[in-house]
Amino acid sequence: MLNGLWLGFFLVAAVSALAQWLVGGNAGIFAAMVESIFAMAKLSVEVMVLLFGTLTLWLGFLKIAEKAGIVEWLAKVLGPLFARLMPEVPPGHPALGLITMNFAANGLGLDNAATPIGLKAMRALQELNPSSTTASNAQILFLVLNASSLTLLPVTIFMYRAQQGATDPTLVFLPILLATSASTLVGLLSVAVMQRLRLWDPVVLAYFIPGALLLGGFMAFLGTLSAAALASLSSILGNLTLFGVIILFLVIGALKRVKVYEAFVEGAKEGFDVAKSLLPYLVAMLVAVGVLRASGALELALDGIRHAVNWMGLDTRFVEGLPTALVKPFSGSAARAMLIETMQTHGVDSFPALVAATIQGSTETTFYVLAVYFGAVGIQRVRHAVGCALLAELSGVIAAICVCYWFFA
Repeated sequence: MLNGLWLGFFLVAAVSALAQWLVGGNAGIFAAMVESIFAMAKLSVEVMVLLFGTLTLWLGFLKIAEKAGIVEWLAKVLGPLFARLMPEVPPGHPALGLITMNFAANGLGLDNAATPIGLKAMRALQELNPSSTTASNAQILFLVLNASSLTLLPVTIFMYRAQQGATDPTLVFLPILLATSASTLVGLLSVAVMQRLRLWDPVVLAYFIPGALLLGGFMAFLGTLSAAALASLSSILGNLTLFGVIILFLVIGALKRVKVYEAFVEGAKEGFDVAKSLLPYLVAMLVAVGVLRASGALELALDGIRHAVNWMGLDTRFVEGLPTALVKPFSGSAARAMLIETMQTHGVDSFPALVAATIQGSTETTFYVLAVYFGAVGIQRVRHAVGCALLAELSGVIAAICVCYWFFA
């Protein structure tokens, strides 16, 4: 899938460039494309420097949380809920702890770090699966929740914005939180309908009703604020939450007599190993996206979408942020490249860049997750996983656009 996508970027760019040269007389198009190749290769290294630090930092803190028993505590707290949503998983099964760790890594926006943990969780769930080739209900729910992007603290998005010179990298904190809540809710409800889960069970309601009331009340409060106040609140909450999580992990770790420094270094080493494998993928996708933009093909596609949106009488400012949404279901690295390229082209705090950042933080690489997670355990029949995951993905994109208009338009 990724081979075809990456090759397609170059072939489409080549056709577009030839058309501009032979039809439009633009002989400088090839020089622009070659210049873009080297510029994007250089940008990839600059982005990786900060990505190394971000992954090592947060996997270090996550290791402290693990050794302090925070992850185990979360698994116990969520145990009654998991028992209703995944009734085929026995209480105390190792899969529940791995699922909790995966959700924790996703919640911190560490998608690259969450994948190895998620694969372990999928293998643990496969041990309980009576079929070797058909996905179980528990596996489908776990995958769809992953595909719905459970991002509560999108530190990698903050990192990309900081690297591109944003004065306030956490400005998109609240928009991403609201959009990812919408995608996760739709993903859960769609699976519940297909699997006939009893969401009205008293235990399930005891978890969901307080959360729904809190989110609803918070959104009602946000509705009373001006656009400037919304942006300011998003910044304050983003920075406060970010630092608060760090202090919480350290304090609990110290109280539990965890050697926090040694635990941090142990986790940071894992983060370094994860990060160093990402540079080739980042270079490959950024170069391909840069060539696509330089050839004029990307702008031509966006013009078509823009005309359609304009024909419907809608505002077209969000269209420039759509490249991230269009490739996100297929490739996280391509979507990451599209996000960075949008920031470079339109400005890190421009409306299209804010839309792209919010989409990146509230959606997931659906087809990639399906292929990797199910492929790792030999699942061939995925049942309703694709439909539910894509519905969650679409909901995240629509919610991201709407929330950005609310906050930034």
